[in-house]
Amino acid sequence: MDTALDRAVRVFRERGYHATSIGDLTAAMRLATGSIYKAFRDKHAVFLAAFERYTALRQEQTRSAAARGATGRERIRHVLLSYVEHSQGSEGRRGCLVVGSAVELSALDPVVGARVNAQLKSNESVIAGLIREGQADGSIPRHVAADHTARLMICITQGLRVVGKARLPLDGERLVAVAMKLLA
Repeated sequence: MDTALDRAVRVFRERGYHATSIGDLTAAMRLATGSIYKAFRDKHAVFLAAFERYTALRQEQTRSAAARGATGRERIRHVLLSYVEHSQGSEGRRGCLVVGSAVELSALDPVVGARVNAQLKSNESVIAGLIREGQADGSIPRHVAADHTARLMICITQGLRVVGKARLPLDGERLVAVAMKLLA
């Protein structure tokens, strides 16, 4: 099932919800139409399952990136570099399912809107926690407002995903260096 959902994630990321048909999903997931309806009920249910799969995988990638740092400051730097990495090349062109869902569906679909909101808040909470960790270990000054700075970092990370989808070049090291100035 995870393999089939990973394939659905890819289609939704590349095409968006509305431009994806059940036919696109059956081809990508390598399932018969009846199997999709039996397992998921409808396209919306496939989308929600794919969204959950995508966010779980991205959260693990973020945790893994953060784990490469020894201090809170270094952890945030690695998280930002991970966002840059996932915003470039073919991965970047596929786009972010959270960003795509926020733009395409949040205003019209309260279920998806709530999930997008929850995911963004979760990401923000992780960053705020890393800022507080950096303040505790001395790598980030105490005057940095953890919650507000985390919100701005979410704006930056999601903006990176938009820029990647638009295929604009990203000089990751320089962009991350500028973003890290928020922690000075």
